[in-house]
Amino acid sequence: MVNSVIEIVGLRVVRGGRVVIAGLDLTVGPGVTGLLGPSGCGKSTLLRSIVGVQRVAAGDVTALGRPAGSAALRDRVGYQTQSSSVYDDLTVEENLRFFARVLGRPAAAVETAVEAVDLVSHRDQVVGRLSGGQRSRVGLAVALLGEPELLVLDEPTVGLDPVLRRDLWALFHRIAEGGTAVLVSSHVMDEAERCDQLLLMREGRILAHDTPAGIKERTGARDVEAAFLSLVQGEDAA
Repeated sequence: MVNSVIEIVGLRVVRGGRVVIAGLDLTVGPGVTGLLGPSGCGKSTLLRSIVGVQRVAAGDVTALGRPAGSAALRDRVGYQTQSSSVYDDLTVEENLRFFARVLGRPAAAVETAVEAVDLVSHRDQVVGRLSGGQRSRVGLAVALLGEPELLVLDEPTVGLDPVLRRDLWALFHRIAEGGTAVLVSSHVMDEAERCDQLLLMREGRILAHDTPAGIKERTGARDVEAAFLSLVQGEDAA
């Protein structure tokens, strides 16, 4: 049986007086897990809850066997937010050296992270002059500095062209093959086929959790987008 990386029981999150997530239960295992759903459905709130930076109204969230956000997870969980976490006026290496010092990581961690995201040839370039895909990889390198066992990525491919998105997903799988569990959110349904496991989310609820093939078989749909629409229609008709 696959060991769980994330365990969530009865998660309830209220933001601005609005219930964003109500009583969610979820178990996530290793590999590359995609969290897909439309913008505003609660994906970022769920990811923030998993890394321990979201105030929750109720429920238990455990990552790698520890309560989310606990001090013991600081070096074990990497997190890349939607907004940029790097400095445009610094080079790739200067950014990573800065964050390594903040995180208390040795200089060798910088080299490992640069190699992991395939930016060795760009290490001396100013981040503001990089392409969108390269810039996303710098942010990913920062998240990898601690050599995390769990990597949480909030829409890292947003705004990128199909080729750059393809390259980043290939990178996610290489990272997962190295033993790091990867949880990545997206609102682009055609990215669903690139995941080992899928979580389809709508209005704070998980509509389906299975492999892409399993979700398509369950709904009789040709692709995951059609499967998602089928699940939504079924839910609305209930």
